[in-house]
Amino acid sequence: MAISSARILAFDILVRVETKDAYASDLLHAELTSGGRDTTSLKPEDAALATELTMGVLRWQGLLDFLLERELRKPISKLDSPVALALRLGLYQIRFLERVPARAAVNDSVELVKRARKSSAATLVNAVLRRCAEKAARPVADDLPPSLTAAERLGILHSHPVWLIDRWLTRFGELPTLALLAANNRPPRLTCALHDSAHRDEITHELEAAGLHTEPGLLLRSAFAVSRGSITRTEVFRRGAISIQDEASQIIPLLLEASSSHRVLDLCAAPGGKTAILARLASSHSLLVAADLHAHRLRAMHDQFERLHLPNVRLIQLDATTTLPFGVKFDRILVDAPCSGTGTLARHPEIRWRLKPQQLAEFHRLQTAILAAALDALSPGGRLVYSTCSLEPEENEDVISAISASRVRALSSTELSRSLRPALVPDVDPSSFFDSAGHFRTLPGTNPCDGFFAAVLEKNAQHHLCEPSALEGWTG
Repeated sequence: MAISSARILAFDILVRVETKDAYASDLLHAELTSGGRDTTSLKPEDAALATELTMGVLRWQGLLDFLLERELRKPISKLDSPVALALRLGLYQIRFLERVPARAAVNDSVELVKRARKSSAATLVNAVLRRCAEKAARPVADDLPPSLTAAERLGILHSHPVWLIDRWLTRFGELPTLALLAANNRPPRLTCALHDSAHRDEITHELEAAGLHTEPGLLLRSAFAVSRGSITRTEVFRRGAISIQDEASQIIPLLLEASSSHRVLDLCAAPGGKTAILARLASSHSLLVAADLHAHRLRAMHDQFERLHLPNVRLIQLDATTTLPFGVKFDRILVDAPCSGTGTLARHPEIRWRLKPQQLAEFHRLQTAILAAALDALSPGGRLVYSTCSLEPEENEDVISAISASRVRALSSTELSRSLRPALVPDVDPSSFFDSAGHFRTLPGTNPCDGFFAAVLEKNAQHHLCEPSALEGWTG
């Protein structure tokens, strides 16, 4: 029996996510755009189904495993990976896709394990999924053990690790946590940055003519959302008029208030979305350096900046935890630090299953080292933005607390709200993004975007600025 191309693609990607620690969104992008497998025979509806299956299985993996283990009578981790993935893929369709007949979902999963050379498991897959299909109409909540804690119950029903839910209930409370869990299990809004607001009408008309649906940004004047098509295949995208970027991510570089008079450093720059915004704020006449640890990510940024027509960005490979190799101090530094990514679980659902509690302390040590190195490279009186896409205090306010108060001044929410207001849509109150300490925060479910944290710091004036001539001849 032939398996649909969408299900084969989803299964293959899930195998790579499971066995290679890859990210599903990256694999889907590579496969569904030029440069991946032959997509000329893959209809748009098949591409959409492959995306739905891949991301849906990852988001709901915890719930799927709970239901499957009731029938298996053993942990699903005891199964070979392709068998477990075929079971999850089949059950996801049975539980969540009304247009897919249960029989078809079962048969395709059986064929997938045969294709994966696990034919001996075909009978098991068939039997387990048929039993699951018979119980599909019964609410999961009816079968939960009464002894479960609140976090354990939510962990099953909303498919999240219990340890994360425990933390969020303590810090955010029940209702914001429930909204966060629900947001993490919905496909995120596909938001774009508009690089020239003067041509908004022309660009949106061109996208609509190409079959896409556009909506205004919910936070930023320079943002808009798209649906019903592939944005990366449009001429608007190819010529660099727009980029795909979450609205909270677009706000972060605005907090620097970079201008043409500033020397600007983006210290952990890849994949380059925030760098592109800084390049336009700073203009082609200023110094803008984008640094990253990995050469392959810098090469991808170079290609991105060519598409965006940003030749003024100087790229350099370096380890940001060590003394930085510059002969000048920078007036503006962005530290968008490597982090756990718990604010992006709708976009990267595999993170919730990979992340372990002890890793938060590891991220904290890394982030603290990077921030210390960045402050050493900041001019007295200069501004630094430290940001993450994490919701966890170890990676956010605890990192800021580790800095000596004599080194920096934290900008107030009043100062930051005033500077941010012109970029926001009229009915958005900029002060709603800042807490009493002046920290910027967004929370999925509460805000219509990814979860971000940022602290805006000004270095206390202690030393003279380095002369611009110190950079002469330096190319990175």
